[in-house]
Amino acid sequence: MRFVIVGSGRVGLRTARVLDESGHEVVVIDSDDAKVARAREEGYDAIEGDGAMEATLDEADLDSADALGALTGDLNDNFVACMIAKEHGCRTVMRIDEDYREEIYRTYAEDVDEVIYPERLGAIAAKNALLGGSIRAVADVAHNLQLVELTVTEQSPVRGYSLSELELPAHSTMMAFGKDGEPARLATDDDTLELGDHLIVLADFDALSDVRSIVVGETGRKAAAGGV
Repeated sequence: MRFVIVGSGRVGLRTARVLDESGHEVVVIDSDDAKVARAREEGYDAIEGDGAMEATLDEADLDSADALGALTGDLNDNFVACMIAKEHGCRTVMRIDEDYREEIYRTYAEDVDEVIYPERLGAIAAKNALLGGSIRAVADVAHNLQLVELTVTEQSPVRGYSLSELELPAHSTMMAFGKDGEPARLATDDDTLELGDHLIVLADFDALSDVRSIVVGETGRKAAAGGV
């Protein structure tokens, strides 16, 4: 497949590398001559110019591209690049850099196929490192919803229960279940929660603490402090 990446900064160049390593053809566009030179040194077809200008995008031959990633730090330039690319039949991915704007762009940028917020992905990775192995954030689905993976521990109040007996708090839903060492799958009522099993749960942020207490059990400082 052929991809056009607008913006060869930290996010853009790393994306280009991942695509290149997977065997795809990548064209990079940037207005900074130093960044263009760096991309060329790494072996990429790089175009110096404004990625929000149709003349520059024409140089990248959008008609032969499968998708365009507008990954600069300028949200308006990213939006314009995606609108132009859409006219050429490309799948479009737009980077934003401010969390509060995501809802606006998801609502009004209907022609953009995907809106991404790289800083949030980094925050999820940091959160997982801080939480440890019993709970792992999979994705922030919306501002108030998160998909998490929880592992049954020795302290779990529901250890030994069947899934038909599991009662999660309001505003939370189990999406999948997996036995220890096995991939997640659709659950059955007869499945029993045992040490090491894992559940994929979609929950409102306000319900996450209760979900963790039920599935994982109170651990860490909160448990040591007697639940305070």
